[in-house]
Amino acid sequence: MKALKMVLIFSLWSFLSYGQEISGLWNGILKFSGTQLRVKFNVTRTSDGYSATMDSPDQDVAGIVVTTTTFRDSVLKFEVGSAGIQFEGKLYPGDTIPGTFKQGGQEIPLTLTRANLEIVKPIRPQEPVKPYPYYTEDVHFANKKGNFDLAGTLTMPNKTGVFPAVILITGSGPQNRDEEILDHKPFLVIADYLTRNGIAVLRFDDRGTNESKGDFKAATSMDFSTDVEAALDFLLNRKEIDKSKIGLIGHSEGGLIAPMVAVRRKEVGFIVLLAGPGISGKRILLSQEALIGRASGESEDVIRDMSSISNAAYDLIAGSQNLDTLKKALTAYFSDRLKADSTFAKAAGSEPGQFIAMQVKQLATPWMKYFIQYDPAPTLEKVKCPVLALDGSKDLQVPPEIDLAAIKTALEKGGNKEVTTVELPNLNHLFQECKTGSPSEYATIEQTFSPLALNEMTKWIISQVK
Repeated sequence: MKALKMVLIFSLWSFLSYGQEISGLWNGILKFSGTQLRVKFNVTRTSDGYSATMDSPDQDVAGIVVTTTTFRDSVLKFEVGSAGIQFEGKLYPGDTIPGTFKQGGQEIPLTLTRANLEIVKPIRPQEPVKPYPYYTEDVHFANKKGNFDLAGTLTMPNKTGVFPAVILITGSGPQNRDEEILDHKPFLVIADYLTRNGIAVLRFDDRGTNESKGDFKAATSMDFSTDVEAALDFLLNRKEIDKSKIGLIGHSEGGLIAPMVAVRRKEVGFIVLLAGPGISGKRILLSQEALIGRASGESEDVIRDMSSISNAAYDLIAGSQNLDTLKKALTAYFSDRLKADSTFAKAAGSEPGQFIAMQVKQLATPWMKYFIQYDPAPTLEKVKCPVLALDGSKDLQVPPEIDLAAIKTALEKGGNKEVTTVELPNLNHLFQECKTGSPSEYATIEQTFSPLALNEMTKWIISQVK
């Protein structure tokens, strides 16, 4: 989830009247688009006023410097320039501060309190409940190329026997073995369904995430593919796994990685691509930005303007030779665009320097450089094992109308005659039944993974391992 811009409006009772000290920890819960996020402000008195830091525990972010903290005439104000955050509200007796939280034109009611707050977990009816009717084992295995260990969970229909198996490969960003997002655990649901249907499943934490070792920030999709190879080697050494019937299931970026591994390793018997990219990273990002912008109500003029800005930035990334040069080029480019483009300047807010630094930090990474430059077609042309590609018709992150055609064209160009592509109706990027497909719906939908998609995938896998 991208950093939130926040504005907090407080109208406080007189500090002197109530003798209350504003210093200390203040907690609140932001509620927007079905999502809940805890925020914490730690206020400290200084010789000339106050300073503060902000935490977002549910995004694993802590110690964000609050650029400006003021408390005058019972009004407390925070501003975080790097994220475009402002907050202002009113202190009432009993240590409560009702106010307003703003980001990029959005206004969200927020009440801060001294009390520790916990989020009420949303209903997730598909999440399996222990005890499971199958064997589960927490496992560790080594990525010998990277010299670190990965941790995961192996589920099998029984403790003993010989079973076909699949490895689950997560999407972009640091993901745990359940590919957990917004209280959904899609890989837990997929693993449960497949295991109940006779398929062993190995899912694992991304490198540098949860219990897995390694450096996530320095890694690219190609690096992550060696983690999948390590998982494959682990299964090949398990006596319970049928070595001739091992497949890969990749979601989103995982669908980019699965073909890489299938080309290098003849032991891969089949692959399933769940919203896996068949087009370049640049095309995906530009399409994604436009589709989500429209779903959010942005005007075509704004979408066209922002697409132009992104396109030029992605060209700089695609043509870069090293990160240091890229950082300088992006900084200069965004500085020029801020001066020339009012839409972009509005997005930057009152702290353009910090805004630019944040954009450069997000874009000038090994992962982004690789993703922008990588075209999956040449790799898909080399895949010889059977392939199932599933996309949701309302996916706004990997558009099915161009993605599935590109996957099929590349595979068939390479001579692969065992290709199945299916566009599933009314499903979003997470394969949830949805209304619009917008990411803002993900958290509000109780369903974690469509039964239609689960059944389609399982039937096809069973047909491959008979």
